[in-house]
Amino acid sequence: MGGDLVTLFLAGDVMLGRGVDQILPYPGDPKLSESYIKDARAYVELAEAANGMIPLPVDFSWPWGDALDVLDAAAPDVRIFNLETAVTQNDETAPGKEIQYRMYPANLPGLAAARPHVCVLANNHVLDYGRRGLEETLDALADAGLRSAVAGRDTDEARRPAIAHVVGGRRVLVFSVGMASSGIPGNWAATAQRSGVDFVAEPSHAAAASIAALLRPAKRPGDIVVVSVHWGSNRGYHVPRHQLRFDHALIDGGADVVHGHSSHHPWPLESYRGKLITHGCGDLINDYEGIGGFEEYRDDLRLLYFVTLDQGDGRFHDVRTAPVRSRRMRLERATADDSRWVRDVLGGISRAYGSRGERNPDDTLIVRPSQGPWV
Repeated sequence: MGGDLVTLFLAGDVMLGRGVDQILPYPGDPKLSESYIKDARAYVELAEAANGMIPLPVDFSWPWGDALDVLDAAAPDVRIFNLETAVTQNDETAPGKEIQYRMYPANLPGLAAARPHVCVLANNHVLDYGRRGLEETLDALADAGLRSAVAGRDTDEARRPAIAHVVGGRRVLVFSVGMASSGIPGNWAATAQRSGVDFVAEPSHAAAASIAALLRPAKRPGDIVVVSVHWGSNRGYHVPRHQLRFDHALIDGGADVVHGHSSHHPWPLESYRGKLITHGCGDLINDYEGIGGFEEYRDDLRLLYFVTLDQGDGRFHDVRTAPVRSRRMRLERATADDSRWVRDVLGGISRAYGSRGERNPDDTLIVRPSQGPWV
């Protein structure tokens, strides 16, 4: 390490639409076109049946709960979120898309409560309410002073990075792409004449080279470059070999951090040439509480990721994880037993990917770059 250190906060999926939107001060139209649930308030009822009544309407900070104190205590330089929700009043849904997430624009302070610097939008829900919904989302975020990455009114805008400035005049550049493997339809791709996201059909060498061609001319000495990728299956811990090759090509092409998301629970943390790859950060906020199945993955537990990097060479010093638990659609501090469970699972699945886990006294996990075994 030879330069100044910078700390990034990386979040997985932040889904403030559907049921979460219904508990906020200005709930939108709850009508849904899903096969089994036609009213978003049903998701609130499921959460209440599981863990108790929610004091409706909640204030804008409610979904974040104790996570706000954790964020403030860690004081990261840049906060990066995957915002997996359209912010719109448009009622026209995307053809062939059964599950839709929409947040009423007046509830946007529910996002601003966590003070994000960058909201990544290249995911499989940002166009749930069509291109008009995307336009409204972009306008709403801009009006709120929130930067967005990788969704836009045409190809150039969709591939343009969001830039966050840190002390000393240094910059953090955030690029992002959305892959078909996460459920993004191919016709959501931005073109010269059409709004959309920076879409990647598959994690190929050509796709990685195309992204790298954007990174090199944009990156100045001292910049940190984050490539945020929405990809892969919802559950499981196995990272496909073709995805690993794609990740490594992004690092070789100029990325300092690959910020992966889409999975409903955390996936391995990888150290590759001293750079960090998060294969899946898991959900952070959603309305899945009370829905049974896949309990072995404990997706009621969520992780906050604090990544410290060297601004001189972009290598990561460590990743400090802070587990929280979702109850009554609110994040609360995890118990000691829950923290140990997350520590053991995440540390165990990350060993094969060049990352060394260390136990904190509070039973949380610190991950450092190493080829050695987890201790």
